[in-house]
Amino acid sequence: MLLASTTASALQAAGFIGTWDTDVPAGRSVLDLGAASVLAGNPGLVGKPVPLDVALARIHPEDRDRVFGTIRDLRQTGGPVALEFRILTRTGETRWILNQGLLAPAETGRLHGRGTYIDITNLYGRSGPQRDGGAVPTEHLDAAADHCVQLHIALERHGDASLRRMAGMLLLGIGRALAQRAS
Repeated sequence: MLLASTTASALQAAGFIGTWDTDVPAGRSVLDLGAASVLAGNPGLVGKPVPLDVALARIHPEDRDRVFGTIRDLRQTGGPVALEFRILTRTGETRWILNQGLLAPAETGRLHGRGTYIDITNLYGRSGPQRDGGAVPTEHLDAAADHCVQLHIALERHGDASLRRMAGMLLLGIGRALAQRAS
């Protein structure tokens, strides 16, 4: 079993930034410290329900319409979230972010979402992914990550601590593989 400090450092090494939790009908997301600091640019927003444009305040202007449009569509239909986009840091640096999660009906029947942000800049370099015959993410690993996020969410609802730990370890392993696949 991994110690909490080992898990945290492994996630950080894999590019893990933070998490989001969205009440879809209310149009509000709650960010953890990493997501609030990096994506919103304001650590004071931790735990506070904020609209999408505030939660993603640092998204690159060229990616805003595509990302916000995709998220608006997902908020209508639900389903897995898998988006790559750029952000501009406080210092003006461009970083590539992978947003993965799931929007699904909660026990109340209302659409609810949870997911993570991972910095994938090191996978592609500063220019980002190249889809015209260049480096493309391994589709099978991406699919495994999507399924594992869904599995982890389902096991959280199920409540079995042992199964949740195993799913967490699997997510960690997939995160490591995602971080190393460009090497």
